[in-house]
Amino acid sequence: MSAATRLLERPTALRYVETSALLAALMEGDVGAAASINADGLCVASSLTFAEGHRAIIRARAMGRFHADHERHLLAALGKVEARCDVIRMSDAILAAVRSPLPIEPVRTLDAIHLRSLETLDEDPKHIVVVTRDKRIEANARAMGYGIE
Repeated sequence: MSAATRLLERPTALRYVETSALLAALMEGDVGAAASINADGLCVASSLTFAEGHRAIIRARAMGRFHADHERHLLAALGKVEARCDVIRMSDAILAAVRSPLPIEPVRTLDAIHLRSLETLDEDPKHIVVVTRDKRIEANARAMGYGIE
């Protein structure tokens, strides 16, 4: 089933999972983030989310936050989320859009990639919920008309 078909059939809002919320759920035990990520409906994330997630887990292990067994567990959990989500691949169009100002500047490059990835969904922002724990992403997403969890 295509993403467009699932959008028409979705029982709840489409959820865009941003890296900070995913890592909060996986590494910090954020129950609210986990509930949002696992809620019914279509889950969408940028390929950047999963690249950042892998790097954060690997970096945390290298810094001694946890042992190899826990790293493997976290990477497996990350893989399950990635398999469940439709993944927006970084494209030349997204990278070009990053060059334009966002509603609330300054915005870091990786945050801008997330925000511009949202715009590729071709869906009214009021039907999209951004799952984030990042205040800059939250402020800009709200200014762009998206819901926040």
